[in-house]
Amino acid sequence: MIKPLRYCVSSLGLALACAIAGQALAAESTAKLPDHPIRIIAPAAPGGILDQTSRFIGERLSVELGHTVIVENKAGAGGMLGIQTMLRADPDGTTLVMGSLGPNAANYTLQKTISYTPDELAPVIYVLSMPDVIVMNPDVPAKTLDELRAYAKTKEGGLSMAVSTSGSSGHLAGELFKSRTGIPAVNVVYKGASPALVDLMAGRVDFMVDNLITALPLIRDGKLRALAVTSAKRASQLPDTPSMEELGYPGFDVNVWLGLFASSKVPAPVLDTLNQALQKTLARPEVAERFAQQGGVPVGGSREDFGKFVNGEIQRWTTVIKDANIGTD
Repeated sequence: MIKPLRYCVSSLGLALACAIAGQALAAESTAKLPDHPIRIIAPAAPGGILDQTSRFIGERLSVELGHTVIVENKAGAGGMLGIQTMLRADPDGTTLVMGSLGPNAANYTLQKTISYTPDELAPVIYVLSMPDVIVMNPDVPAKTLDELRAYAKTKEGGLSMAVSTSGSSGHLAGELFKSRTGIPAVNVVYKGASPALVDLMAGRVDFMVDNLITALPLIRDGKLRALAVTSAKRASQLPDTPSMEELGYPGFDVNVWLGLFASSKVPAPVLDTLNQALQKTLARPEVAERFAQQGGVPVGGSREDFGKFVNGEIQRWTTVIKDANIGTD
C-alpha cells in the first residue's frame, strides 16, 4: 500500500528531529573549554609528590587538550589555601586544584574552622593512589613491631614521631598506628617532609609515616628502616616489608591519594570534557610507568566514581579522627 505523501513527510520530519536532538544531546554531554590557559593549583611547596604529580599530569593534559597548562604552587593552611584560590577563580573549568586526603576529607573534622564545604567542590578525576610507609631511624633498636613496642616502654621520655604536615595522610596514618598498636609517641610537627626526614635521619626523632616515593630511596640507601606499609597489601617496591594488616591489624589501609577538583559552579558539560581528557591522559603507558616508579598507580574513572570515593573518605576519617581523638598540632 502506498502511504500518503503527508505521512511520509511527517515521518521524515520526525526522523530528522530525532537526529538533530541526538546530535544536540551529544554536544551537550561535553563542552569546549575557554580558549585560555588551564591552571592547576598545587596546594603544596615545590618538590613534593603533589607538586610533581601536578606538573607531570599538567604536561600530558596540555598535549591531550591542545591547551597550555600552568601549575601554580599555593602552599599553606594544610592545603586549604590552594582550594580557596581555586574557588575564587572564574568557574569556567580552567582552574583546577590537585586535592588530597587532608584538605578534601580529613580537614572537615580536624579543623575548627574551614572556609569551604564539600558541596563547593566538584570532583573531576581520581589521579593517583600510593601507600605510606612507617620508617624509623636505623639506630632505633627495633626491627619489628613487637620490638618497637618493647623499646617504647624502656626509652626515657618515650618515642617521638615526626609529622610532616598536620592533617596529611602521614599524620593520620601515624595517629591510627599509635591508636591501634597502643604504642605512645610525642608528635614533632614540621613544615614539610624534607625537614622532618632530615631530623629523622639525624636521630632527633624516632619514626615517621611518609609517602613511599619520598622514603623509598632513603630506605634503599640504608638511611631509614622500613617497619611496615600502610596499604592493605605489600608494596611491590618493598616486597620484604609487611603491611599493617599482615601484622594483625585488619582494616588498616591508608593510602596517599591525589585527585583533581573544580568549583561546583563549573557547568557539567565542561567537567565532562575535562574528565574525558584526563581519562585518556591517565591511560597513557608512560603515566602508569612513572607512577609505578613512585610506588603508585593511576586510577582514573568517572566524575561520579571519584565523588563516591571522596564521600567515603570524608565519612571514614570523620569516624577515625573522633574515635582516636586526633587533633591538629
